[in-house]
Amino acid sequence: MTISVPPSPHAEEDRQALAALRARGYDVRDIQEIARDQRPFAVRVAERERVLARGVLLREESVELGGGDFANVHTLRIDRSAARVEVESDPAGFALRDRCGADALAAVSGSFSFISDEPDHQPAEPCLDFCSRQGVTVSLPTVTKPAFLVYRGRPSLRTLPAIGTLVLGRAVREWIGSKDAAAPEALRRGALAVFGAANCTIRYADHALTGFTRFVERTGNVTPRDAGVVDAVVRRVAPDAHVIHSVHPGGGASLFGGSYVLRAAAAHARHLAEGTEVRVSAVAGLATEHLGCGISIGPSAAAAARGDVAAYDASLGTSPFRPVRYARTLVWPQGRTLCFRVVDGAPLTDCFRGMTPVEVFRDLARSGVDPRTAHHLDGGQSSKIVFRREGESEVVGNLHYLQWPAAGERRFRWRGIEGRRLRSAFVVRAPSPAGEV
Repeated sequence: MTISVPPSPHAEEDRQALAALRARGYDVRDIQEIARDQRPFAVRVAERERVLARGVLLREESVELGGGDFANVHTLRIDRSAARVEVESDPAGFALRDRCGADALAAVSGSFSFISDEPDHQPAEPCLDFCSRQGVTVSLPTVTKPAFLVYRGRPSLRTLPAIGTLVLGRAVREWIGSKDAAAPEALRRGALAVFGAANCTIRYADHALTGFTRFVERTGNVTPRDAGVVDAVVRRVAPDAHVIHSVHPGGGASLFGGSYVLRAAAAHARHLAEGTEVRVSAVAGLATEHLGCGISIGPSAAAAARGDVAAYDASLGTSPFRPVRYARTLVWPQGRTLCFRVVDGAPLTDCFRGMTPVEVFRDLARSGVDPRTAHHLDGGQSSKIVFRREGESEVVGNLHYLQWPAAGERRFRWRGIEGRRLRSAFVVRAPSPAGEV
């Protein structure tokens, strides 16, 4: 008598993943092997353009880097008179494909956010520095950085100084980013200094299965201690409401405990009381009532190429702007067009690993783009574009992506379609009925 043993769920999942990869032209023989060898993904794309909707175009091409090395480049161009672009974020995270439902034309992976491999030690607000979500400022910048904003209904890229005003109860106070060189003097004269997840330090440790693991030392993940200050952790209690959750004389407030931390000199701390409502009224001179959404973004391609990346620090872990080839994501305006570009590459290959910042600079110049106007977004294994075509969603970028084994497991899971869990994304939609883009 022969007993039929059904395949394990893991084996069936891998079988379906292999079928999906081969249907896309990747000759992968073993899903688990992708964790060690990604050479099957080193396939040059055919040059082509696809019209996704009126005014929304996706161009794909292979760019030669010399010595047999190459990168696949996917450029999404959006005519802002034909479609609108917004940045969406969610502290809980999401798969990029989930942001490209029936009401969206395309979605692109977002900007830099906190990432570590400790699921039980995460910040309440993981978007690093400035973030405006559905018209509410939920995170403040700790240092001057460029940002993508939708202000008065219009998207733009601009440098965003880390200064502004907020209302504590009924008191109007100035605030400044804690990493700003002027912060100590501003604090003495009565301004508030802002801390948040962008002040944390990502550390690394070896890992037998994955090679490394990222973490944050919990005991040191607090604001600097200083007997002359008072810190207040501001926590979101509703989508449009923030209050002071806890007060810490002498500092030592958790960087992960709320949306951000406000520091006052002890002589100016009378308004820092638990339960006090906090409302951000202005960021860099922009009234927040007119901010539909926004997020801090990376340095310009020109700045990254010359190594001018001081604002991007230990909260990112190993710098993504080193002279190493990685997958990259970029955004730039070009007249009435907004452009996104994913430079695809797989790190465990010998000829298809992405581009260095200098190679990105050169590639933009080749495309006729001023590298001073193009900015890096989150790259590496976050880089991805999802788009809808004839009612179906398709994906480009990082199709080699694997989800690391959970604690106590040894099995990698292919997640090339879903991609890495994101905290922000840029979503392209048809114009609203009012005609705003």
